[in-house]
Amino acid sequence: MRLSHTFLAVALLAATHASPASAADTAVPDPAPAHPELAGVYAQFGGAAGMTALMDDFMAILLEDPRTRPFFEKVDHARVKRQLAEQFCAILGGGCAYSGRDMRETHAGFAIDRADFNALVEDLQIAMQRRGIPFRAQNRLLALLAPMHREVITR
Repeated sequence: MRLSHTFLAVALLAATHASPASAADTAVPDPAPAHPELAGVYAQFGGAAGMTALMDDFMAILLEDPRTRPFFEKVDHARVKRQLAEQFCAILGGGCAYSGRDMRETHAGFAIDRADFNALVEDLQIAMQRRGIPFRAQNRLLALLAPMHREVITR
């Protein structure tokens, strides 16, 4: 559970900076899977449409949570959701290319600690549960994201 919290927090904080937008602004195309062994996992997230819906829910939860709100209230919500959807799609072998900055550069200056990171992961887990994403698929994503925590936690 600790590893999954770390992974989620890193991923969420990775795509940051400025104002709200609709689901249409965050849509990710459904490309051919780059990693066929993960195609089933990406499909369990609902492909591009499911990932877009997940990011909408996730952002809403992040903004409701007093622990994570300060990191997200003044960023470009559409951009963050789009880049997280791209990143998750790429990680899950959905065939997307992540267009955002590297994690260390993105999170520099945010003074993110382990508690902040874990709060983000908890919020991602809530969003995935609400979307009905199978537990095993959630764990697969979290395990793939976990190594990023070293670049996200800065204090």
